[in-house]
Amino acid sequence: MAAKKAEQALAQQWREILAQHARTQCELGRALHQHGLCASDFEVLDVLSEGRSADRVRSYRVQEIADRVHLSQSALSRLIARLEKDGLVERGMCSEDRRGVEVALTEKGRALHGDVLPVQRAVLTRTLASG
Repeated sequence: MAAKKAEQALAQQWREILAQHARTQCELGRALHQHGLCASDFEVLDVLSEGRSADRVRSYRVQEIADRVHLSQSALSRLIARLEKDGLVERGMCSEDRRGVEVALTEKGRALHGDVLPVQRAVLTRTLASG
């Protein structure tokens, strides 16, 4: 009987995690849509923004980004192509491995990320604090 209750509690905890994720994603979607982005777009911009130092912009290999944003390789490639078309990122060949592709934020991408970062963080604060 105790094992059954523990299993039910575990399943309930999982459902609560999924519900919180869904609520957060929906609210993020609504807030970011006003800026022409979806949650996945912002996550890629956010990862890329971490690569900027005072004197240079760091490029990330597509695989490095994929490891952090939880998208399939093909979905990420389509997303990056769309961001590139919008002038937010630029792609280039990897200098160490000509088969690899590197991605970096453009000035326009950095500016948009800076504008939207407080919006995204406010949504996270609101939705995750309410648990």
